[in-house]
This record gives sequence, structure tokens and C-alpha cells, in this order.
Amino acid sequence: MPGIDESLQRAMAIAGARGANLVDFTSGLVVGSVGEWPHGGPDAAAAGATEVVRAARDNSAFVGPERPVGASAADPERWEDIVLTAQGRYDLLRFVHTAFDGRFFLHLWLDRQQSNLAMARLELRRLADDLVMQ
Repeated sequence: MPGIDESLQRAMAIAGARGANLVDFTSGLVVGSVGEWPHGGPDAAAAGATEVVRAARDNSAFVGPERPVGASAADPERWEDIVLTAQGRYDLLRFVHTAFDGRFFLHLWLDRQQSNLAMARLELRRLADDLVMQ
């Protein structure tokens, strides 16, 4: 089973990947990073992505990323990912659901012209699942 660095390197093998972060969304801190990041580097990207997660989490119209107490790992209401699209890029935030109280997400920055969003989501899901199994 891969560690954080290996998982992030595997994320960079996804077509169109420009950068990958593992972020703790309770603090907004980067746990691991690889690749290039625009506008201030990986820390700025993590802070911005964390604000998106918090804004969605704090809105009562959305179900939060945390697993409700007593819910199974297959709970259909638990978040999987958030996708942000721009004219030239995708930002894919994939939640890493752990057995302990960690609150993490993988942030993948993709070049829109070189990537396939559906395939990137599938591969990032596999990476997140592998990361939890270690």
C-alpha cells in the first residue's frame, strides 16, 4: 500500500495533472505536495481549497464530508468530492475518509485541455482508498 508521497506521485501520473496536495481541512495545512501550483504555491492552493470545503460544509443545504455518528462507511450522504471548473483548469477535491477523526482531502489541479475529468475522478478515488488502507 502506498504512502503519502507515493500516492501524490501516482496522482501526478493522471492525464493533465499539474499539482497534487494532501490537505488537512480542519487546519488548512498541507500534509504533502507535489507538482506546480499557481498563485502562491501549494500552501495558498490548500488554503483556498480549504475555504471552499468549509463554505460548503457550513451551508445547511449540503451534507458535510464527515461520516455521521453511527453511519456506515458506505453512507450515501457522505461527500466524495468537490469539482471546481474554470476555462483552462479543473480543481478536484477528493475526501479521504479514515477510521480515525482525521479530516483530509486530496486536491488535484488538472489542465483542462489535457485531462479527462471522469477518469481523473475514478483514479483519485482509487488513490484515496489505497491511502486509507495503509
